[in-house]
Amino acid sequence: MSFMLPPKPAHRQQQQQHPDKMNHISALDEPYPSPAALDQATTVHTQANFRIASRKLPILKSDPIDAMSARLGIPVPEMIFGDNLLSVTHVPTGWSIAFTAEPALDLVDKTGERMLRVAYAGEWSSSRERTSAGISEVVKPYDWSYTTSYRGTETETETATETPSGETRRTRRKLAHSPATPPIPLELLRRRDPILFHDEVVLYESELDDNGISVLTVKVRVMEHRMLLLCRLFMRLDNVLVRVRDTRVYVDFDTDLVIREYQAKEDSFANLKRNLLMDGLMPDAITVALRDANQVAHLLPVVEQVLESVSLRDS
Repeated sequence: MSFMLPPKPAHRQQQQQHPDKMNHISALDEPYPSPAALDQATTVHTQANFRIASRKLPILKSDPIDAMSARLGIPVPEMIFGDNLLSVTHVPTGWSIAFTAEPALDLVDKTGERMLRVAYAGEWSSSRERTSAGISEVVKPYDWSYTTSYRGTETETETATETPSGETRRTRRKLAHSPATPPIPLELLRRRDPILFHDEVVLYESELDDNGISVLTVKVRVMEHRMLLLCRLFMRLDNVLVRVRDTRVYVDFDTDLVIREYQAKEDSFANLKRNLLMDGLMPDAITVALRDANQVAHLLPVVEQVLESVSLRDS
């Protein structure tokens, strides 16, 4: 059985500054926009045939949270940014991929089969049994670490072209695995090209009842000829397990090629601490590193990897 403790105070979302096109609402005391005002709160950057959109709004209020929980069938994390968005759209064809909180949470295990146990599960459970005497309500089991394999919400398209013989040829535009799919060109991304647009959006965050953290973020940086989007889940269950789930979306603006790479990594908490120690980190530095996905992701073994691509340019 899984229990939810009272939610902790909501934290203010950090506000990023951009040189232009800044239209985000990040402070909790700013007016909460109506659905009709969502477009006004969205920042859009167009590069070649692609439109990149980002939106950062405050944590959802109680009514939208209750509605989302009802649709999902599970409680949502303490900090849920249900109106936040980062999307990439190919304007000529209408193909797009978007990253939002609700579809990501919809992929969280709702059966309890993959539910993790905290390091002191036995003591905690018996304590809850004592303090919950007389309460007959049964809480539906689910993966309360909020681990998700979310890779974005893709909008597929189909285009029709006429062949020289007069026949109509239909082409389906969808990310798919192929032996010919090239890897993401890291050497090109390492170039010091000017960044024309960048942003980072939080979709949800939970402190796992003070047992660690689970946070899903999306960030993007756009250069003249290419862009890279990273959707990352970082889940640390103290003294048990550390997970990183990365979805990278690479776009080549010169060829209209989109590559998506999904990579799942994880290791036991003990193994990760040992590897950090072998890297020469002192105990205090290890404590700091365990709170930062960027410092631990490269040390975690890969347990799953999928490479897909779609060409959006007419041949």
